[in-house]
Amino acid sequence: MTVSIPNSTTSVVEKAPQPFAGLLILELASVLAGPQVGQFFAELGATVLKIEAPSGDVTRTWKTASETSEADISAYFAASNWGKKSIVLDLTTAHGQEAIRAFAARADIVLTSYKPGDAEKLGADYATISAINPRLIYGHLTGYGPATNRAGYDAVLQAEAGFMYLNGPPGSEPLKMPVAMIDLLAAHQLKEGLLTALYQCTHTGRGAYVQVSLLDSALASLANQAATWLVAGHDPKPLGSGHPGIVPYGTVYRAADGRQLVLAVGSDRQFGLLCEVLARPEWGVDARFQTNVLRVANRTVLEELLRQRIGQVNGDKLLQTLEKQAVPAGAVRTVGEALQHASAARMILPPTADFPHPGLRTVAFQSYTWQCAAALTSPPHLAQHQVETESLNTGSGQHGLG
Repeated sequence: MTVSIPNSTTSVVEKAPQPFAGLLILELASVLAGPQVGQFFAELGATVLKIEAPSGDVTRTWKTASETSEADISAYFAASNWGKKSIVLDLTTAHGQEAIRAFAARADIVLTSYKPGDAEKLGADYATISAINPRLIYGHLTGYGPATNRAGYDAVLQAEAGFMYLNGPPGSEPLKMPVAMIDLLAAHQLKEGLLTALYQCTHTGRGAYVQVSLLDSALASLANQAATWLVAGHDPKPLGSGHPGIVPYGTVYRAADGRQLVLAVGSDRQFGLLCEVLARPEWGVDARFQTNVLRVANRTVLEELLRQRIGQVNGDKLLQTLEKQAVPAGAVRTVGEALQHASAARMILPPTADFPHPGLRTVAFQSYTWQCAAALTSPPHLAQHQVETESLNTGSGQHGLG
């Protein structure tokens, strides 16, 4: 097989196979964070067995008022479960525990989201399973770490980690973000840990226990907001969609045609170009706005000037002109508008005969040397692959179970 690494003058001759083809992943996790990790591996070629309790993943029932289907696949469930095989095991029974040990003996990675102590009760903990398969990599999501027997819920973590306090206009009630952002952040942290463990395993032949908590993931993701308190001793305050250290950045403006837009002006040069596009070059040399530090200090005055001026012009034309001038700006889109935009096409999974709706990828990066799945099997019905996967517990070896 010939693989060409592209640069400005070369292109891909042929892509290598998917990087995780041949890996077997057991997904004992439910809801969002763990299943997001499972779909990530499925998109890159792994066989992912979704091991569900008899009642199924709870998100199968989390349907919005707009969903009328009686099927056990909700839109929420579909967000994280493409490309998987579903089987039901009752791990409170001896039969279920025997079956999970047999699967684990052949698996490469196990994903769990148990409260501390619960996996041990079910015989699905790392110590038990790794004794059967020393090469096994075990990913464990908890709410608050191994020492705290407390279930983790995204909304609670958004509140406790400072996100809700910061999210909203000044003086407003704290606001939860409209997606389970802490779950998603923890999923990314777990992917990093598992990929590190896979790399280590290629050198040592040994598996690993990778534990990620929602709380640690949330705190790590406070980034510059946390640094403001750690470095300056200043507790950040809510600013709506504005930025504490850059102006104008993130504030929503409404143009004369009704178009809502945001600016992300990160340099003095960009600010000068913005002023020229708005036919207000004098703002660029105004003593109050000449540097970003001054613009932050005079935030209220500047944002009001921008609000008035942008309200006098056509928003779409303004955005087009700003793009030509390389001034960062964008329209405020609905979710539907964002997903129907041409730039989103590569992120959409095609519908299948079993699930005639498109899906959304979890893998957002691109590689010129190997490929993600062009299409995946549809999100599975509960126990859809029960009979098919029984054959996985026969034979020997770890790989080639797809």
